[in-house]
Amino acid sequence: MRFFVSGIISVIFLNILLIQPVHAQSYGLGFYSHDVVQDKRTTLDLGISNVAAKDNLEVSFDLSFIPNQQIYFGYMLRLVGDDKQNIDLVYDNQYNTKHFKIIIGEKLSKISFNIDDKELFNNWSKLRIFIDFKNDKLTVSAGKASYSEAGVHLKPSTNYKLLFGANAYRQYQTTDLPPFKLRDVKITQQDKLLSWWPLNEWQGDVVHETVNQNSGRVSNPLWIKARHRNWQMEKEFSVVGDASLAFDPATETVYVITTDSLLSYSVNRITPLKSEAYKIGRQQLIPGDQTVFSNGKLYYLFIDQKVVATYNIQSGQWDKSFKNMPQETNTGHLNKFFCKTDSSIYTIGGYGQLVYKDSVKRYNVNTNTWQEIKASGDVFTPRYMAGLGTSASGDTAYVIGGYGSASGQQIVNPRNLYDMMQFTVKTKTFKKLFNINVKSEDFAFANSLIINSKTKTYYGLIFPQHKFNSNLQLIKGSLDKPSYQFVGDTIPYLFHDARAYADIYYCPHSNKFLTVTLFKDKEQTRVKVYSLLSPPEPLDNPILSEAGINYILWISGLFVIGIGAATVIIIRRKKKTRQQPSLPQPAAEVPVQHHTEKTEPPIEPDHDNKLNSNKNAIFLFGDLQLFTPEGHEITKYFTPLLKELFLVILLYSVKLGRGVSSEKLNEILWFDKSEKSARNNRSVNIAKLKSLLDKMGECHLSKDTGYWKIEIDYNQIMVDYHNYLNIVSNKSKLNKQKIIQLTHITQRGNFLSNIEYEWLDTFKSEVSNEIIDSYIQFANSVQIADDAEFLIKLANDIFYFDPVNEDAMILKCKALSFLGKHSLAKNTFENFSKEYKVIYGENFERDFHSILE
Repeated sequence: MRFFVSGIISVIFLNILLIQPVHAQSYGLGFYSHDVVQDKRTTLDLGISNVAAKDNLEVSFDLSFIPNQQIYFGYMLRLVGDDKQNIDLVYDNQYNTKHFKIIIGEKLSKISFNIDDKELFNNWSKLRIFIDFKNDKLTVSAGKASYSEAGVHLKPSTNYKLLFGANAYRQYQTTDLPPFKLRDVKITQQDKLLSWWPLNEWQGDVVHETVNQNSGRVSNPLWIKARHRNWQMEKEFSVVGDASLAFDPATETVYVITTDSLLSYSVNRITPLKSEAYKIGRQQLIPGDQTVFSNGKLYYLFIDQKVVATYNIQSGQWDKSFKNMPQETNTGHLNKFFCKTDSSIYTIGGYGQLVYKDSVKRYNVNTNTWQEIKASGDVFTPRYMAGLGTSASGDTAYVIGGYGSASGQQIVNPRNLYDMMQFTVKTKTFKKLFNINVKSEDFAFANSLIINSKTKTYYGLIFPQHKFNSNLQLIKGSLDKPSYQFVGDTIPYLFHDARAYADIYYCPHSNKFLTVTLFKDKEQTRVKVYSLLSPPEPLDNPILSEAGINYILWISGLFVIGIGAATVIIIRRKKKTRQQPSLPQPAAEVPVQHHTEKTEPPIEPDHDNKLNSNKNAIFLFGDLQLFTPEGHEITKYFTPLLKELFLVILLYSVKLGRGVSSEKLNEILWFDKSEKSARNNRSVNIAKLKSLLDKMGECHLSKDTGYWKIEIDYNQIMVDYHNYLNIVSNKSKLNKQKIIQLTHITQRGNFLSNIEYEWLDTFKSEVSNEIIDSYIQFANSVQIADDAEFLIKLANDIFYFDPVNEDAMILKCKALSFLGKHSLAKNTFENFSKEYKVIYGENFERDFHSILE
């Protein structure tokens, strides 16, 4: 009995002490309007029945307008009583008039008013429509102001339709509506709340009512809460060649600097994307270089040459032409910021020629002079892929995370960094504030941080840089302590070192975050712009309605009661029955629970090229990833044992064609088991693997030949390892197209880069050797004068697998020298020599001039 009492007390305690009015950070329903075709415009259909006909009635709701739209015109609400009288709230965009108007039946009433634009677009306005049947009077309140008209021939009704936005209801249908937001729709009669639709959903077409569960319907909804959780793609386009980014927070404009024109994407424009061709013709950009915006100018930084090209936004001109520049940089993907106090651009860190940087450089925009800063204080580890943000004046910078090494050499223990460093411009000092903790897998940062000095917080984008098919995740952290949390959902992000770039900006007027990603694919750069309303919803917070909270807490209390009752029953049974002998426990590799798979949302395909598509694909280069025909990644459902079992069978199937025997599987996976135990474990895990592979479509596990083999239809499923074997198996037929195909495969990373098994070492070693041999054999068949630029890229690809490959170093130095880039050639040789000595403990015997002969 005491368990039941405890449960009831728990229910009462939870409901009395824990139930408080719960409001999301922002919620409501947005209405798609004239910016989309009629079929895509938003309709909200609410209704209420059995209303006391002659009693006064009040309809209230919160209203706000969606900014930056072209047309504001149409019906906001049509209140229809018993299908015989309509009371409409409309918005008329005619110039020099009161825009909000009330229509009763077919007549325009005398009620009209305005709401201040700043209030209308930036805040929520409370509107009340009060219907006084006894005095035949209609009153509308907007904020503190009220507007009334009597003698309007109001008809009492018992049933009402509330039609917001577009609708197709009988003779009241309309497709004209302004772009607005709505929340907290309430119907009150005689001070009694009859209905309340909070409109705090975040998905779906049902709107829940909290008083009588009188749900309404919505079509084409724009849920505001979802816009604080889900990133929305604003724009996607491609530009020729390389690209660089800059941002002007005052006009909320993203600038995309390209080789032939300046593109600007503005949140506040009706036509957001504009392009302006350069007056001095086509220019040359260097992959990895950066641009800074300040005071109406763009500063493109050629770091290695200590040159800055300035673009004046008003005049639309560069101050100098930049051509015949080297195609590689020693200091790419650095962090940068503008400091107002000394009118200077500062750069920190970077990467180039297999070396991570820790240098701080300063460029004064008034004197056009560069200065190398000798920073003091705590040690700043050489790095790139860090996040940087500043105080409002730019005199204090915060740098977090990145990837680098203590020595700066890529070959010597490179790793992810998680320290938060503070750089003070006045004292030129670094101070380490703390280290953040990794909650799951390793990650790096997009280039910028959004700093809020008042709240001592920051926002930044993180991503696992060891994956090609990666994702950007927004985090909110503290500047005082290492805590942080995930906010918002993820953004698909193709990452391949210097070919990829991501940055985040904050729009102070629109109160939203913008994320821009770049990906260089062959001769084009693809640009994607995403937006998220601020403040972003925490990713780990459940989204519940107020009614849902009560429901869950009551269920929690009943659960406590149930636990108590079950405990009593178990105790009594134990006293009355003998204890049954225990069953033998299954081996650790054979869990007895049924695994329930969670459905993942489809991942957006990012390439027309099937190799880079994340639909129906198995990737072994870089991270192991499997994607179903629908684009769902199922890799996470593989336990460590299933993953190894899958790889053993797959590699023996693809490489040797026959598969692997049961004896070989036992030898690799269950060598420490008895024959019977190994057989049981194998049977259970084979069944699980079959179930997972069935999700892939034309991919099946068989034993028709006596060997375990994975049968794959390569016309339906892309397997990068299979494509790799087709290329390297016949080196006599290598050509540039096949080499490019091979680089597309290897751009994801080394073969199964994050998986280590003893039996796998042979496969890994063979893959690396075959790739290097293929690259070198092709390079030897091409004259440097015929394709020097491509041979430089090829040498870099070889270095990715072997940082001290002598043939690659010679090839790159000769190609750079042929192009006249002698300083870069010398830097390549010196970096190679340093790493050679670190690895082998002796000096490289040849000198720079001998390798060029």
